[in-house]
Amino acid sequence: MNLFSLTMIVVSLVIGMGIFKTPASIAAKSGTPTIFFTAWIVGGVIALFGALVYAEIGMRLPSVGGYYSVFAQCYHPAVGFTVNVLILISNAASIAVVALIGSDYVSDLLFGKPSGEAFTILAALLPIVLFYGVNLLGLKTSSTTQNLLMVAKIGLIVLLISACFTGLNIAPHGYNTAKKVYVYNGHNAGLLLMVSLVAVFFTYGGYQQTINFGSETKTPATLQKGIVIGILIVLCLYLAISYAYVKVIGFDKMKNATAIGALLCETWYGKAGGKVFDACMFLSVLAYVNVSLLSNPRVMYAMSNDGVFPKLFSYKHPKTEVMIPSLTVFAIIAILAACFGREVENVLDFSIFLDCIGFVSSASALLILRNRGKGDIAVKGVTRYLTPYLCVVFVLSYLVVATAVVIDNPMAAITGIALMVLFFVIYFGFFHKRNRILMNK
Repeated sequence: MNLFSLTMIVVSLVIGMGIFKTPASIAAKSGTPTIFFTAWIVGGVIALFGALVYAEIGMRLPSVGGYYSVFAQCYHPAVGFTVNVLILISNAASIAVVALIGSDYVSDLLFGKPSGEAFTILAALLPIVLFYGVNLLGLKTSSTTQNLLMVAKIGLIVLLISACFTGLNIAPHGYNTAKKVYVYNGHNAGLLLMVSLVAVFFTYGGYQQTINFGSETKTPATLQKGIVIGILIVLCLYLAISYAYVKVIGFDKMKNATAIGALLCETWYGKAGGKVFDACMFLSVLAYVNVSLLSNPRVMYAMSNDGVFPKLFSYKHPKTEVMIPSLTVFAIIAILAACFGREVENVLDFSIFLDCIGFVSSASALLILRNRGKGDIAVKGVTRYLTPYLCVVFVLSYLVVATAVVIDNPMAAITGIALMVLFFVIYFGFFHKRNRILMNK
């Protein structure tokens, strides 16, 4: 995989559908434009620190499914099994949810109104089945497809950003009245920033999965450059489109507004802007589904090689090197999740808390790898001396966000912890003995 392909994967892992609606809820939480933009800048800087940390981890521990290997080698296979099984479940559910949301846009594009449950599910299954077929053709085909999708998606975001140059102001068509609007009282800036950062950090997340491709890049330096360049692109796009939202809609008017991305389209296409946005959002769905099918089977492959998943998942096609069993099972889980319809969204309640736990523990693994001297020869340049400090700042930042999640949604945290305990028990009940046998061979 070359630098451009890896960079596009980084960007596609981070930029999902959230940037087209999340800024409205962040505006409602931040209270003032200053806190709003500060949250985006702080989130971007922390994401850049994280990019440098994960780039070094990937260089020190280059492997297919590297996100599992980090937990298994730096902590214990039980930790790798528990965290990654939960992430796999969450990611499969995320594909289903995103595909179902995409079917709503297709319905609005074709019929101008919501369709029945049958059409919604069938339209959601289409991109999953389509890109399952694309990924069966091999990494080169699927990564080239991802490049094309992401170039088109970045073009869409640039189009939306350019709306701020039209000089037009568009009023929102509706609001999410169920969500709270926070008010700055002159003394609560720290609290508002902390609450805002939860959504901001979640919107910047995803790039850590790039280390799943660690041994499939041309050189270790390709991984480092790709992650850093990708995050810099994301940071610039996020700041620019957030400015466009404020400029075109107005900061106070955008608080908890719905369909804010479509409003930017209206500045160019008028009433037809909604239809253009529907088509663009479906394109966004396609990019997310493909990159998820690219990344997640590699984790299953690594887990199988380590003896914490059935041996079947360690199979690679001898010619295309496609992990057919892993890809197939992951796609089937996503398809089944989509068949449950909107109820699958309940699975994602704990995902933000789980992401915080994953970020804190996986980033901390850099300090363990450094202490062991693992991969010292692969790491060069000035960042070698900076990354330990960046790692500490990154970990502390996500500990703050995890605390905010517990305060804001304690049930999600309790659910996440309960599931972790459950999968620890499953690991020691079914896989621990087999893993020890493989390690002793």
